[in-house]
Amino acid sequence: MKNSEHFLHRHREHHPQVSIGLFLIVLGLALLVATNDMLHLGSVKDYFTWETVLIFIGAFLFLNLRFIGGLVMIALGSWFFIANHDYQLPQIVKTLYWPAVVILIGLGFIISSLLRGVKKDN
Repeated sequence: MKNSEHFLHRHREHHPQVSIGLFLIVLGLALLVATNDMLHLGSVKDYFTWETVLIFIGAFLFLNLRFIGGLVMIALGSWFFIANHDYQLPQIVKTLYWPAVVILIGLGFIISSLLRGVKKDN
């Protein structure tokens, strides 16, 4: 029993080099957006705030198959990023944002359990 748990856990995670590579790709894309001021925030330092750190951590978790934690971090970081930069969201988006996040988290739990069930069958 212990061997099968180790096998499932080992195959669910990426190799460390894949995680580092994915992180560097995301960081490079963020630098590309920041240096070209694609979001019209101003200087490069305006792009790298605590809100974007939450989004980066969420993206990193999501890329490492930690869907639920990644989604929560991305949702929180995005919400605070939008709130702190005075973007005007339509009322429908404000109304639907958190219920949609909760629904996506529920779907994440279902998909994760289905993926674990498929791996147990193999």
